[in-house]
Amino acid sequence: MSKEAILETEDLTKEFAGFVAVSGVNLRVERGTIHALIGPNGAGKTTCFNLLTKFLSPSKGRIKYKGNDITHLAPADVARLGLVRSFQISAVFPHLTLLENVRIALQRVRGGSFDFWRSKGVLDNLNERAMQLLTDVGLESFSNWTAVELPYGRKRVLEIATTLALDPEMLLLDEPTAGMGHEDIDRIAALIKRVSADRTVLMVEHNLSVVSDLSDKITVLTRGRILAEGDYETVSKNPEVREAYMGTGHA
Repeated sequence: MSKEAILETEDLTKEFAGFVAVSGVNLRVERGTIHALIGPNGAGKTTCFNLLTKFLSPSKGRIKYKGNDITHLAPADVARLGLVRSFQISAVFPHLTLLENVRIALQRVRGGSFDFWRSKGVLDNLNERAMQLLTDVGLESFSNWTAVELPYGRKRVLEIATTLALDPEMLLLDEPTAGMGHEDIDRIAALIKRVSADRTVLMVEHNLSVVSDLSDKITVLTRGRILAEGDYETVSKNPEVREAYMGTGHA
């Protein structure tokens, strides 16, 4: 029995000066799942992701989140509804500590402006929650480090922590393991699995090992269209998918 859809698109299409980057995409992401969006280079994954997170406006089609039409909302308005793209909020300040970075992200939840002019006591009230978030992602021992001191993989973990500070109901991850070594990939994959326990995750990801280990459902894009959908075993055996994607050396 299928689960309730939390995010859906209807005939989602994006054209750039006559070039159709995304064409008639009908995507259905079920609540409480990890859903991967994959495909070869130029398949339209990034454009589709930017449409979903409102960094691009569709040429036609609709986007619905929790049954509500969000097609014409701004990115910040969509984030306030609980649909948050990791790495979009630029809350990682290189010369602030990890604790300070997460604390600033927590201020977004409070609403209104940042509390830079408030007393230290007001900000310190956020420290407990900030430390809990750092603990949740395995960065508690680095809380007093400045972000610039972190190696690349742990910096990406910090970015996820700042996103989790917004308490998203649905988390969109854009190539979360890109540019990482095996140890960092394993760390990020384990983190995605943990944070998906009480939220929905949609991710664009090139690493098929991560996709196969984490994903409940996979949507394969090619030339801006959906080629196949299903679990990893199903899509990996699809001859068209193997030709379009697996045959590129990623099998």
